[in-house]
Order: sequence, then C-alpha cells, then structure tokens
Amino acid sequence: MAKKSLIVKSERKKKEVLQAKAAGKKPTMPTRAYNRCKLCGRPHGYMRQFDMCRICFRELAREGKIMGIKKSSW
Repeated sequence: MAKKSLIVKSERKKKEVLQAKAAGKKPTMPTRAYNRCKLCGRPHGYMRQFDMCRICFRELAREGKIMGIKKSSW
C-alpha cells in the first residue's frame, strides 16, 4: 500500500497545475502531476471516471458500493 503522504503530494501537485492553467500561465513541470487512487494510492491502472484504481474499483463494484455498476456474467 502507498503512503498517505504520496497521495497528498500528488493531489497538491495536481491542484498547482490546475491553478496555473486557470491563471493563464504555463504550469511548471506538468508531467509530474499524475493520478493516484484515492483509496490505496496506486498510480497504475487508474480510472479517471471513478478516481480509483482498477483493483479498488473491482472490489467495490463486487460489493455493490458503486451506484450503477453491476457484475456482468455470460
């Protein structure tokens, strides 16, 4: 599991980039702002629509905690 500080750091960096864009300035080092899962902090397999990684998404969808998502079966 990722450290809480990494999640906070990535959120802060993302906010700085968005503020610079809103002010009409070119953000410094925009590639350093990357998405992390809000639950576990995982940087890979991130789903923007749900703000979480694929693993956390799968667990919550299976438990029925995400509205409108249900497990499909063939």
